[in-house]
Amino acid sequence: MAQAREKLKKAIQGLEVKVQELPVEDALGKVMAEDVHAEEDVPGFDRSTVDGYAVRSADTSGASENLPTILQVTGEVEMGCAPTHGIGPGECMYIPTGGMLPPGADAVVMVEYCELFSDMEIAVYASVPSGGNIVYRGDDLHSGRVALAKGTVLRPQEIGLLAALGKQRVQVVKPWEITIISTGDELIPPGGEMNPGKVRDINTYALQAVAKKTGLEVCGCHVLKDERDLLKETIWEAMRESDIVAVSGGSSKGRKDETASVIGELADGELLTQGLALKPGKPTILGYDASTETILLGLPGHPSAAMIVFQLLIGWLWEDRSGQKKSWPIPAELTVNIPAAPGRAVCQTVQLVRDEDGRRKAVPVFGRSGLISILTKADGYIMIPENQEGLKKGETVDVFLI
Repeated sequence: MAQAREKLKKAIQGLEVKVQELPVEDALGKVMAEDVHAEEDVPGFDRSTVDGYAVRSADTSGASENLPTILQVTGEVEMGCAPTHGIGPGECMYIPTGGMLPPGADAVVMVEYCELFSDMEIAVYASVPSGGNIVYRGDDLHSGRVALAKGTVLRPQEIGLLAALGKQRVQVVKPWEITIISTGDELIPPGGEMNPGKVRDINTYALQAVAKKTGLEVCGCHVLKDERDLLKETIWEAMRESDIVAVSGGSSKGRKDETASVIGELADGELLTQGLALKPGKPTILGYDASTETILLGLPGHPSAAMIVFQLLIGWLWEDRSGQKKSWPIPAELTVNIPAAPGRAVCQTVQLVRDEDGRRKAVPVFGRSGLISILTKADGYIMIPENQEGLKKGETVDVFLI
């Protein structure tokens, strides 16, 4: 796997990382292409975090249920407006959540601890320290600071932060475009009539989803019969508009498995990799065509193997090329022994659970790579290196989420 990754990375090392500008509301899931600095303090003024009364904290010292402090109400703060005046000793102003703190106030007493005697006077039944129930100017972000770093994947919270900074558009790494091709005489669409020997097309839909989750844009999908000329023509057409062409099925040694030879012809006549020392995923093919700047990927026909190999190769490569922060695995304790595969690394799916003591456990989800339900039961996978004998029950393993 490491060798295949390095060959792939080396093949595209001269490619420019493309950037595009998007409206903030369309940037979810995209990768920041530059640092974004705060051009103003957030928040831009001292504000209350509760509904209550803006006070001088010293005036509330010693206030209690039995001995309240009496303060004069001099007005109220209106939302979206600056206070018209400040407060002095023995005075207070009503202030709503998010309201701007009036001059002279250094704390806010929650309305629950106050009793209104009249329009002009309240009793305060609890003391409040200086700074109590206040967010100060710049507490969230100070002007000039890096608010979002290059390589950040934009989640809903980052979109909200960009809005708080007043950003309407953002520079992001342009996602690679991918065409997905599934091959097989036996394939029928999900709504098709089932006949003996036929199977429903899983890979087209599953690989679309995993590509989108990775951060790529799917620009086309094709389901083809096992015809070499048709496969070659379809791949060639896709290479003209795609950064990646992924073909599932037809990559093993069967009579109709032509993917390797077709990719070899189209990828400048040379394959980067033909077969991985990986279980599952041995019949994987990698090629690169410099003239069209296209990665060509032949995936196993089994759905689970195809999805895992896609993540291990393309997911890893996109994360690296787009400058994303590395995804760290989750440590967990293995619940059973897992044997290795001679001469191959093993990618074993697992489910994460906690025992009665709260310790995180990795429970292997066993099954053949042709069973899609295996992945639906799994939270992630662990890797057994090629030259390791296996893993033992009780070992701490790294779980990579899927």
